[in-house]
Amino acid sequence: MYDNQTLQKAVVANKNLDQIIHNEAKKEQPPTNQLTIPDIAISLSPLGFIIGWVVFLVVLQKIRSFLDQKMVFPTNTSHKLPCKNCRFYSNNNYIKCAVKPCIVLTEEAINCPEYSPIHKRFGSKKFP
Repeated sequence: MYDNQTLQKAVVANKNLDQIIHNEAKKEQPPTNQLTIPDIAISLSPLGFIIGWVVFLVVLQKIRSFLDQKMVFPTNTSHKLPCKNCRFYSNNNYIKCAVKPCIVLTEEAINCPEYSPIHKRFGSKKFP
């Protein structure tokens, strides 16, 4: 009989302990009005970051190409200029023409008195 009473007291004590632990666990839970970030938002944030950078770089590239087109001045006479076929012309950034560097690749070069065409030699082959 003593064992039966001890067993009942132990069961009651365990129930009380379970209730206390359960009540403490409820107190430790955050309130529902706090901000909670769902897992999908956390997993999609790197993708959003990458898409944002791609959009930024595309816009930057469009602005750059627009400015490059705006800075280029079309020349209608560039196909008429004889400079690139002259033997004094070199594709050097510092000096394009050794004889008349001030008029090279301009409209004044169309009537250049120093123009001398390049004579290309094809070797021993004779073309008709």
